[in-house]
Amino acid sequence: MPTTSFDVIVLGLGGMGSAACAELARRGRRVLGLEQFALDHTLGSSHGQTRIIRTAYFEHPDYVPLLKRAWERWYELEATVGRHLLTECGCLNIGMADGEIVPGVCRSADKYGLAVDRLDAAELRKRYPQFRFGDEYLATYEHQAGFLHVESCVQAHLDVARSHGAELDTNERVLKWHAESGHVEVTTARAVYRAQKLVITAGAWAGRLLAENGTRLRVVRQVPMWFETSDNRAFLRDRFPVFIAEVPGAYFYGFPVIDERGFKVAQHFGAPECMSPDEIDREPRSADEVPVRDFLNAHLPSASGRLKQAQTCLYTASPDHHFIIDVHPQHANVSFACGFSGHGFKFASVVGEIMADLAETGQTPHPIGMFRLGRFVA
Repeated sequence: MPTTSFDVIVLGLGGMGSAACAELARRGRRVLGLEQFALDHTLGSSHGQTRIIRTAYFEHPDYVPLLKRAWERWYELEATVGRHLLTECGCLNIGMADGEIVPGVCRSADKYGLAVDRLDAAELRKRYPQFRFGDEYLATYEHQAGFLHVESCVQAHLDVARSHGAELDTNERVLKWHAESGHVEVTTARAVYRAQKLVITAGAWAGRLLAENGTRLRVVRQVPMWFETSDNRAFLRDRFPVFIAEVPGAYFYGFPVIDERGFKVAQHFGAPECMSPDEIDREPRSADEVPVRDFLNAHLPSASGRLKQAQTCLYTASPDHHFIIDVHPQHANVSFACGFSGHGFKFASVVGEIMADLAETGQTPHPIGMFRLGRFVA
């Protein structure tokens, strides 16, 4: 088989891999991006119309500096490709005082001085009469938030990568990789490729590629759904924000109506975790609708119309549901970003920058200490 040499090989061309290819190629590196499927496939995590972007991160305040940079990079990408990628609208976070979401948003907002309105249940119902939540609930309205047009974002990064000379090969599954001091080799069914550095951004397949270093990843089946509303005008983005709701035992999130598909909503996690993406049932099932329909009937009844569309996608979960971004513990010329646990896409623009830094120098000025692999070592 032939051997071809590059500066950096990137495995996986979804949200993170496309961004890494774009940034590395922009910096003048000879880049090969390898994708096992077509570039516009729906078998992974980077599809499904929209992704929420927000700033007062309830998951942990340490995400906030990265989010500030991610916003900057998304705007830069829009200007570079001349296409609309990010739509701004507020984010409504709903939960209870002793829950995770509302206190978490407040912690991040207080630490970084972010613009967040704090609402009791009466004010929530007054501002957003579409919702039905009892007096035990609180909410925060986050001003710097919105949604990303996910397929367009991936395509924009791929276009930038190509414009700077990156080679992007599709339908090429990686069989194995091998690293030594000074070079790496990646073997596919077509060829053996050689490079100085390797970046692994393989989403749900990252666990397979990183199994030898003990990276513990689980795959979770997710089914976003689009529903008919009683009146789409009540769900347009000038009247209805993106939202995340924490109810007893479950989390749900949703978006304004932006096209004929209707109102998009999904449960966050909720499905069993498994080891391999090959175990996933790709077909939406009637059982998938039940918890979402129950949530809508209880809290958003005017959005509980006919189910118009459902689509399966994947989360790749780390043990603590925080990201894993690091240099390989045995190979200084291999770096990886994985385990984004269903909340990573908004960071893709800055993760591309981080992965380019790690590939070039093994270090990055961005604060990624909480994402290091070593936190799982006893």
